[in-house]
Formats: sequence, structure tokens, C-alpha cells
Amino acid sequence: MLKLLCIKMPLFAVALLATAKFAFAQEWKSGVEWQEPPLVTPGATNDAAPSDAIVLFDGKNLDQWDAGENWQVADGVAIPQKSQIVSKQHFGDMQLHLEWSSPKEVRGEGQGRGNSGIYLMGLYEVQILDSFENPTYFDGQAGSIYKQTPPLANAMRKPGEWNYYDIVFTVPKFKGNGDIDQPGHVTLIQNGVLMLNHFEMMGPTSYVEAPHHKPHAETGPISLQFHGDAVRFRNIWVREIKPPVGRRTGPPFNLPSKPKKVEPEPTSTDE
Repeated sequence: MLKLLCIKMPLFAVALLATAKFAFAQEWKSGVEWQEPPLVTPGATNDAAPSDAIVLFDGKNLDQWDAGENWQVADGVAIPQKSQIVSKQHFGDMQLHLEWSSPKEVRGEGQGRGNSGIYLMGLYEVQILDSFENPTYFDGQAGSIYKQTPPLANAMRKPGEWNYYDIVFTVPKFKGNGDIDQPGHVTLIQNGVLMLNHFEMMGPTSYVEAPHHKPHAETGPISLQFHGDAVRFRNIWVREIKPPVGRRTGPPFNLPSKPKKVEPEPTSTDE
């Protein structure tokens, strides 16, 4: 019909007709009154900490870490020595940015080359390893969740060059009896490449047993592993993830009506 009118009506009249059609459409609304999202000023560069980030290492000292005195800090980088370090602050759902470099001088092979790890909540390990032309088991290479899944790709830079991890972590939730209610998930981007896509955690990391869920607190520390290799770290910061806040003021508006169920007519058995 509209096509037929277009032949007989001037162009401006057709435009008015189309506009009128949408003017009488009912807008769908969620029925939720949302709070304004908080303002966050991005960092000056893509890797710099945004305004709401908690800076755990800025190249000066490791005061934000327990056992931080055990590591060497020089020229703006931290190098593992003696023991792991554990963040003094505990986190739940979070965005974690961390930059690391395997030693420029290549020593060893497989898991014995540029090895370290990031333990989310002190429990779930995101593997750090020099995986540049260094074959090893795939669920132990850089970007893996150790012994749970390989990464989607190998995005390693050459030994001595800087890599960055951007990690988004959601904490598992447990029922009152200790059973898992909602598993935790990890998304990981390394050097701009997606490595883990909302991977569902199977449980805390273990070298000697299969992963299985164990109830724990809603927040936990970040720990960085000492594995005997001179891996370098810099620019570590965290953003705590908080869901949007809204208040339901009523049911959603303009909900589509459900189609009526049509009962089939009974068939007659009379001949």
C-alpha cells in the first residue's frame, strides 16, 4: 500500500507518512530507575591506571604487598626472589592489569623457563611462562589457567620484551551447605589478543589433584609466585567491579502480549 502511495504522492508527503507511523509506536521501558554510572577518567595511555584504580605497584616499592621486601625493586620493575608476595588488600570481582617480561637470557626449557604465576584470591592461577618458541603442555603455557585449560592462542613476545595481561575475574558463589552456586569465571587478554573467554573455573589450582570447588570467602588477595626465575613485573593495578545500581519502580512497560494458545478442535469419531 505504501509503495502504491509513493507513486501518487510527493516525496515530502511520503516522509511525513512514514514519520507518523513511528510517532504512534509505544516505547518499551524496563521499569527500572538506574543510578548514573560513576565517572572514571581513563589513564593517559591504554595501559595507565584509570582514576578509580587501586595501584599495587607503580615501580617505586612493594609496600602494598606482604613479603614485598623479599623481592628486588630496581629501575621501575620488581623481580621475584625468596618467596611469593601477597597483596595486603583483598578483592572480589575485579579487573586486573599487570605487565611482565620473561628473562632476556634464555635458560631452561618447558616449565623451567620464565615461570611465575598470578593467583587470583590466592587460589586460581593464571600462568606466566616464557612460551615463545618453547613447547610445553598446553594447559601450562602462558595465558592458561594452570591444569584447567589452555589459552585460545599463543601471543607471547620475545624473551626480554614486555607482555601485558588484562584479566576480568568474577568470584564463585557458594550455597549455605558449601556446594557451588555460581562458578567463577576468568577472561584474559594478552597483548591485545583474547586468551580466555569467560572461562568457567573448576576450582582452585593444584599440582597434585584434580580441581574441585571448595567454599571460601567472597574476597581474597592476589599473589605473585616465586618459581626461581627472574621474571620482571611492572604497572600492576586493580579496578573493583561493582554492578549497576537500579530501583524497580514498576513492571516493564509495553510488554509484548503472549500469543493465545489455540486448542485443537476435537475430531469426531462418528462415521
